[in-house]
Amino acid sequence: MCKISLTVNGARTSHEVEPRFLLVHYLRDVLGLTGTHIGCDTSQCGACTVMLNGVAVKSCTILAVQADGAEVLTIEGLGSEEHLHPIQEGFWEEHGLQCGFCTPGMIMAVHQLLQRNPDPTDEQIRWGIEGNLCRCTGYQHIVNAVRYAARKLQATR
Repeated sequence: MCKISLTVNGARTSHEVEPRFLLVHYLRDVLGLTGTHIGCDTSQCGACTVMLNGVAVKSCTILAVQADGAEVLTIEGLGSEEHLHPIQEGFWEEHGLQCGFCTPGMIMAVHQLLQRNPDPTDEQIRWGIEGNLCRCTGYQHIVNAVRYAARKLQATR
């Protein structure tokens, strides 16, 4: 067992974990943060995307021990039911989700995209989310949601 300490959604946490325990399982099974989804276990779908020290990563490819000392932001830390983050609001307003399975990981990938490029073109949006698969929407509504979020975030700056 290895003792790890990390900050998740602003809260410090410490636990003992097996060395081979994945970050996605730590978030879901130990911390109860089930917004981070497990879709493929092979890093192909992106449903498990979280921010690790400010970088979008697929948490099914990171060992929990690799995150020791890090800051992790999950979908639960981005906004709340009462106060949606502009990206979450964009997905709601522009119908950027259907079944919702890919949505948390997609939103976290978009979060990184908009931090790096606050006014992306449609092509840049599609490139920014290419590692996240959606089996329902056909992506155009997701692109619309990102444009909505970009406008909303720019208005608050």
